[in-house]
Amino acid sequence: MKILLVEDDYALAQGLQSALVREHFVVNWVSKGREALLVIATELPDIMILDIGLPDINGLQVLKQLRLSHPTLPVLLLTARDSIEDKVSGLDLGADDYLTKPFDMQELFARLRMLGRRSMVAVSSKITIGAICMDTASYQVTCDREIIELSRREYMLLQILMENKGRVQTRDNLETKLYSWGAEISSNSIQVHIHNLRKKLTPNFITTIRGIGYIVKG
Repeated sequence: MKILLVEDDYALAQGLQSALVREHFVVNWVSKGREALLVIATELPDIMILDIGLPDINGLQVLKQLRLSHPTLPVLLLTARDSIEDKVSGLDLGADDYLTKPFDMQELFARLRMLGRRSMVAVSSKITIGAICMDTASYQVTCDREIIELSRREYMLLQILMENKGRVQTRDNLETKLYSWGAEISSNSIQVHIHNLRKKLTPNFITTIRGIGYIVKG
C-alpha cells in the first residue's frame, strides 16, 4: 500500500516514515501542501496522511482542493489541535478519519489498515482472472483454489497487474508503485519479482512485452 505523508515537522515525518516502512507500507513524504497537490496530480497514492498545520496552505485547504479531482482517495488527518471545530471541518470536507497528536503508532497502523480495506472493498475485494483469484480484503491469493504464499512485493506487483488486466505496465511504472522515492532499486528487481511470481502461478499468466514491460491478458 502506497502512502503520501504530508507533514512539515521533520523529526515526526522521519519517525513516521521509518515506522510505516517497517510495517511494509511504501511511503513518500512532502512537507508542504502545494507539493502534495503536485504529487497527487502525477502520482496517486493509495492513502494520504495529511497534517492540518502546514507552512504554506493548511491541510484543510489541501483537502478541499483534493476532493475536487479525487473524491474517493482515503485521507487520514493529523492535527495537534484539540478543537472540535477542526475535526468537524475536516470530516465535512471529506476526510475519512483523523488522529490528534500525540498518538500511538499502533493506532495509526490500525486506522491505515482499516482505510485500505474500506477502499478495496468499495471497489471489489476479489479479482479473478483464469485460475488465479486475489482477495484484497484478506490479502490472500489462490491458484486453482489452493493458497499460494507471496512476499509483500510479489503480492503488490501481482495486484497491480491484475487490476490493470489487458493494459501493459512498464517497468518504470511498476517501480514507482512498488518503491518509495530514493529507495535503492537494483536494475533487475522487477524481473526478479516477475520470475518468482511465474514459478507460483499458472504458465503464461504474466506476459512479457519485450523492451516495455508486462501484462496480464486474462
